[in-house]
Amino acid sequence: MIELQNVSKWYGAFQVLTDCTTSIENGEVVVICGPSGSGKSTLIKTINALEPFQSGEILVNGTDLGDPKTNLPKLRSGVGMVFQYFELFPHLSVTENLTLAQCKVLGRLVDEAKTHGLKYLERVGLIAQKDKFPGQLSGGQQQRVAIARAMSMDPIVMLFDEPTSALDPEMVGEVLDVMIKLANEGMMMCCVTHEMGFARKVSHRLIFMDQGRIVEDCSKTEFFDKPEARSLMAKEFLSKILAN
Repeated sequence: MIELQNVSKWYGAFQVLTDCTTSIENGEVVVICGPSGSGKSTLIKTINALEPFQSGEILVNGTDLGDPKTNLPKLRSGVGMVFQYFELFPHLSVTENLTLAQCKVLGRLVDEAKTHGLKYLERVGLIAQKDKFPGQLSGGQQQRVAIARAMSMDPIVMLFDEPTSALDPEMVGEVLDVMIKLANEGMMMCCVTHEMGFARKVSHRLIFMDQGRIVEDCSKTEFFDKPEARSLMAKEFLSKILAN
């Protein structure tokens, strides 16, 4: 469903991604982890062309992101993205946040979009908050609305860029619970996170990055249960993460 082949990216003279190759299958949950500055967020953003890349190839459901003829807005409409800082429209109600993109991008009528969006709002446990504004919600609630908004676009894959890192500790669990539910329902997901408990519970594979390279790409069993086979950087990362 998603294929990356020798993807490289530069910011000026600085190379942030180097020959990154991997693939994600339909229904698979992949966690991308690694130290800060390793290129994790940049890599995940290349999958829906929020970050351009200078060499290599990325295919999403057969569509070549590097082809200048590719309709990138149309492609993004099928790739759900949840960011670290929610990115909700503060001047719109929760219901309006859920319906706007459906109407503007997918061409749905307002009533249809509202019904569809509220269905997902109910799934994340926030139907009672439908008329509130983002500023009236906790951080965890806002992130759950962001997930519902992305899901209301009927994406083929959900991308999560450190979705819990901006939350207070007591709010992390409620967001992870929603993500676990999506994973258990078979949603294809790619998630940048340091939440190794989540990775152990629901991921199929772990991708470990360091200095812009994919150093490890293996099953969660290999990653967590066979530390002797991992790279030195992955061992150090695991020892720090699992000790906290």
